[in-house]
Amino acid sequence: PGGGKFSSPELLTAAVKAAWAGQWEGAEPLVVCTGGEPLLQLDPPLIRALQAAGFKVAVETNGTVPLPEGLDWVCVSPKAGSRLAVSKGDELKLVFPQEGAEPEKFEALSFRHWFLQPKDGPTRSEHTQQTLEYCRRKPRWRLSLQTHKLLGIP
Repeated sequence: PGGGKFSSPELLTAAVKAAWAGQWEGAEPLVVCTGGEPLLQLDPPLIRALQAAGFKVAVETNGTVPLPEGLDWVCVSPKAGSRLAVSKGDELKLVFPQEGAEPEKFEALSFRHWFLQPKDGPTRSEHTQQTLEYCRRKPRWRLSLQTHKLLGIP
């Protein structure tokens, strides 16, 4: 709903502002750009337009595309085998366990928050236990749950 192509950052910002209106009364306006790889579309003119309209702009990226300037929050969620172009940000989020993306491989990076999410699937319960145990042994890492999956939201 409300998606599509917009001919300018200002028109997309107007659509975002209209979607926000009345929905989150009193909340700080925040746009989180996700899905696929958002940095293939998100650029400085759009970031500036959203911020000029009063929005904070966050991104959840796989970290393979360099960051544009001006973002308010950066979450990197690397996938196994990918080459990172982003080595610092606000949060690093890993699916755990993930062969080829073990937490130790990322600990030299510069992030403020470190999260592990139990891998979904038929053995999610086992993965949740493994994640909890890892977080207890390595307190830098904290548990993060994919709430939408727990609630059955695609």
